[in-house]
Amino acid sequence: MERRRLDVKQAAQVLGISTDAVHKRVKRGTLESEKDGLGHVYVWLDSSDDGYTQDSQGVQPLLVARLESENEFLRQELEQRAEELSEMRRIVAALVQRVPELEPAREAPSEPRESPETVSPSTNVGEGVEMPLKEERRSWWRRLLEP
Repeated sequence: MERRRLDVKQAAQVLGISTDAVHKRVKRGTLESEKDGLGHVYVWLDSSDDGYTQDSQGVQPLLVARLESENEFLRQELEQRAEELSEMRRIVAALVQRVPELEPAREAPSEPRESPETVSPSTNVGEGVEMPLKEERRSWWRRLLEP
């Protein structure tokens, strides 16, 4: 592989990125670089780096097209939701206007209700025959401790 020494501007053109991005990559150590006595930064690139950027530059328009498509879809969804919200607001406003038109709630009768009847422990089934109701079940500890 052939290695080339390029200044930051040339490296940015070859890699298809900005000079600031080259500087940041140099700072992070992801690009091999050196400084000369005057403070100029040079970047070492392999010949394989050119192929990578050419491939990525071919993919970039496809990515941009995909993102534009997604943006258009999201805009349409947003417009649709705005229309639905507008329709719901219209419906709520119409219902709120009709609330006074509805008849008022009926008042409860002023007569007191009858008190519920209590059932005695035994019930008359027929003539003179009393049948005991089911006895209330006691808890286990009462059955154990009480006779």
